[in-house]
Amino acid sequence: MADVTNVRTSHNGSEPSTAELVHRATEQVSRLVRDELALARAELTEKGKHAGIGIGLFAGGGAFAFYGLGALITAAILLLALVLPAWAAALIVAAAVFLIAGVLALIGKRQVGQAVPPVPQATVRSLRADVDVVSAAVKDRGRA
Repeated sequence: MADVTNVRTSHNGSEPSTAELVHRATEQVSRLVRDELALARAELTEKGKHAGIGIGLFAGGGAFAFYGLGALITAAILLLALVLPAWAAALIVAAAVFLIAGVLALIGKRQVGQAVPPVPQATVRSLRADVDVVSAAVKDRGRA
């Protein structure tokens, strides 16, 4: 945050002129906006990474569920055919595949949960604090 209490005197030793104060305020606001934008960009990048990981894990869970359905269909076919106890092996494989799909989906859900809300909360808090500091400094300056 900018230090608004650092006030230098003008050339004649008195309080700074309005033009000097406006110039300093403009520089400080520009620096503050650049810093806040950099913070927002970093925060959104982090949330984007979590969303990407979560979506990838959801996709992995969906793929395993698809293969589990195929194995379950195979088990049903083998069960109906009553050829040998091969259907039992297919049923066990299908259960294992569904278990893996469920675990991946839960992990993916947790990752996506870390990415929302997509609002850069740290930046919003920082901006509110900056506005409060500037407002307080302006009020104090107006009383003097």
